[in-house]
Amino acid sequence: MGVPASIDELEERLRAASYFAERSLATAIYLALTLRRPLFLEGEAGVGKTEVAKVLSRILDRQLIRLQCYEGLDVSSAVYEWDYSRQLLEIRLLEATGEVDLERAKRDVFSRDYLLARPLLKAVEPHPGGAPVLLIDELDRADEEFEAFLLELLSDFQVTVPELGTIKAQEPPVVVITSNRTREIHDALRRRCLYHWIDYPTYDKEVEIVTTKVPEAPARLSRQIVAFVQALRREELYKRPGVAETLDWAAALVALDRHALDPEVVDDTLGVLLKYQDDVALIRGDATARLLRGSEGDGS
Repeated sequence: MGVPASIDELEERLRAASYFAERSLATAIYLALTLRRPLFLEGEAGVGKTEVAKVLSRILDRQLIRLQCYEGLDVSSAVYEWDYSRQLLEIRLLEATGEVDLERAKRDVFSRDYLLARPLLKAVEPHPGGAPVLLIDELDRADEEFEAFLLELLSDFQVTVPELGTIKAQEPPVVVITSNRTREIHDALRRRCLYHWIDYPTYDKEVEIVTTKVPEAPARLSRQIVAFVQALRREELYKRPGVAETLDWAAALVALDRHALDPEVVDDTLGVLLKYQDDVALIRGDATARLLRGSEGDGS
């Protein structure tokens, strides 16, 4: 499928793929596709940043290439590395023949055949189905120095391998970069991207997401779930639950054959929503009953 011709068409295709984007996010995605610029998404964990790249891969019918960032990520894991074992084997085979031309051997073993492409290099190589969707996920988890590796890619959609030269994309990949903002990303990288902050969805939007993603949940239960989670996000928590946790909780309650919330079942399943003991201890008991009472108006 080609790039949508309008924001309205993009919204329709996102919705058909069960992704419910706000108009501002749909606009940012549309501009990124049309202008062929990387899209930099920030927001709390679990609000759907990574899912943007996944759903774009589906609606554009393109391959998804994912680079999961972490502390210590370097060029050999993200861009390329040489297949040293095969190179050494080739050199030994040449030595066994007794006809070793050092210059020729160097050219041979440092050819493309011995290069192991990692996600960033794969993203600029030709793909039969069109340029891939490149997801650079949780960039804030990588070291600051790693951002320098991305600047050439994001500016010119090319990768330089010293032994081979510059490999440039025939068609720029669709690039989505996500960050949970555990640290600030440098201005040099931000300037190369279009930016959008993804916030938690409104009550009506989150109900629509739950209804679509967990259709087995009774309508009343879905409304109660969303009302409780949205009330929970207003508490002083170390880690507020995202949409992903809302969906997990809905699925868990369906598995328990529950049709409505009550303090007991909420306390028993808080570990699906909250991932830190201090948060669970803060909410369990009196706070659970208080939040249920406060959310009854929206969830009834």
